[in-house]
This record gives sequence, C-alpha cells and structure tokens, in this order.
Amino acid sequence: MKIQMLGNRLLNLAIISGLAVACLAATMPAQEKAPPVRVNLLNVCSPSADEQKEISAALTRIPRNPHWGEDFEVARGRSSLAQGSELSSALAAPPSGRGSQTEPASLPIARWTRIRREFPADSPFSNAQYSFSVDAENMVETLVFRLRQPKDLLEVALEDSMSSVTTPAAALAMDTPASRIKLERFGKASIVLARCGAKNPAGPSQTVDQSAFEPLFRSASTLLSVYRNALNARRTVPAELARVGMLVARSARAKTKSH
Repeated sequence: MKIQMLGNRLLNLAIISGLAVACLAATMPAQEKAPPVRVNLLNVCSPSADEQKEISAALTRIPRNPHWGEDFEVARGRSSLAQGSELSSALAAPPSGRGSQTEPASLPIARWTRIRREFPADSPFSNAQYSFSVDAENMVETLVFRLRQPKDLLEVALEDSMSSVTTPAAALAMDTPASRIKLERFGKASIVLARCGAKNPAGPSQTVDQSAFEPLFRSASTLLSVYRNALNARRTVPAELARVGMLVARSARAKTKSH
C-alpha cells in the first residue's frame, strides 16, 4: 500500500512538473521575441506635400529680426577626420607598443568655430547655434535653432557647403544659399529636404525636378543670410579660424623642437 501511495505521489509530481514545463515553454517565445526594428526611409529629394507644409511652417516660425538674451558662446577648435566621414571628434592615438604616438601626417583635419546666442525667455526658441568648419576640400555652414519647449518639433537645422578653393572670408561674403533643411521631430522620423542635383539617387534614369521646393530653399537661404549678420559671422569666423591655425602651427613647431 505504501509503495502504491508513493508511486501515485511521484506520478502526480511528474504531471505537475510536466505542466509547469509546458507553460514555461509556451511563454518563452513571447519573452524571447526580439523587439521590432523600425526603419525610416527619408525622401530627401522630394518630400511629400504634408512634409513640405511642415518645413514651411517651421521656417516661418524662426524670427527674421532676432533679439538676443544675455548669454552667448564663441568656441573654436581643430578636429581629426576619419577617412570618408564628416567632422568628428579627434581620433584616439594608437595603443602603446604599436607604432608612433604622433598623429599621422596624412590624417585629414578640420578647423571649426561655433557661435551660439540665447533668445530671450519669451521666445519659442531657446537658442541659435551657428558653426563653420573647413577642411582641405570643403567648407560647411550649419545653423541650428532649438525650441524652448519642444513638443512635435525639437530643432530646425539649415546647412550649405562649398569648395575650399577660396578663403572663409570670401565664402561668407558670397552668401552661399542653403542646400539642406532638416526638422528633428519628437517621437517621429526627421524631415529632410536637400539639393539632389540632376539625377535621383533612386535610379540613374530618374531625374529630379525640385522646382516646387525653390520657395523653401529661398526661405532657408534668407534665414542663413539674416543670421550671418545677426551673429556677426563674417567677422568672427575668419578671426577664430586664424587663431586655430596659429595654435596648430605653434603646436607643430613645439613638437618638432621636442624631437
């Protein structure tokens, strides 16, 4: 009798264990299921009609006659560039014991300066930040407006680029038009409008007609011109970049003497 009771208990325990394992197995796929990956493809050459309206509304909100608060920033620097990349932070030195600790002569560099001004407390925008970078091939201007209380829209960025065949002072005097407009949105994909040239990257046989976007590019170009003046960029940028050049030359001379 005792043997029979023990057997029944063991059988019941086995059944309970089996049910527990089955339940656990049923829940594991849901737990181990990878989170969905969302990929947003931006049509930077031909944004939709709704996206064009959002770009237009965002550009219209930016003040054409800016008044500044008390706070500001002027910064300058020199950054190493990884091959084939945009302006980035300085590259790390090679590990000890694996060659020279000095920077390779062939490593491209960029000089840059940044100007930031704060808007008054009653402005919907918190600040405007202008940056100008120059390397051996290109010069890039970027103007960013950040919202004080971002809801749908976080920031608006305007950009243009030009060849480094001229000086920064001459480039700034030319009032280069904007070639890229970007809206950073909260919880949504960004909206971007960019100059795409004569051909569509989607296919060699598809040409791009961007004539419908000219009012947006003109509005962005006007803003760039206004804020170059408002931030005194035409005087500040060449002077700050010259200081960076002098510091780089001084550092190179000191390094040569140390060897």
